[in-house]
Amino acid sequence: MRYQLELTLRRAEGALTRVLGTAERRGFAPLSVDGHAHADGERWQLRLTVEGEREAEGLQHQLAKLYDCLAVEVQPCA
Repeated sequence: MRYQLELTLRRAEGALTRVLGTAERRGFAPLSVDGHAHADGERWQLRLTVEGEREAEGLQHQLAKLYDCLAVEVQPCA
């Protein structure tokens, strides 16, 4: 099943790598990544599409535990 994740990240070295690594370790394959920096320059808004057989709630909880992740929302793709 495919899911779209909306994340707000601190703009820190390795933040994107930690997000992608967490998704892969939880059994989700990243399909696309899109994002931009907020005007304040301190945060990134990231849209990540992943595919996997597991429920996305587990991934959402793991991403929320990351220090660099300020917010995460998950929705199934149509």
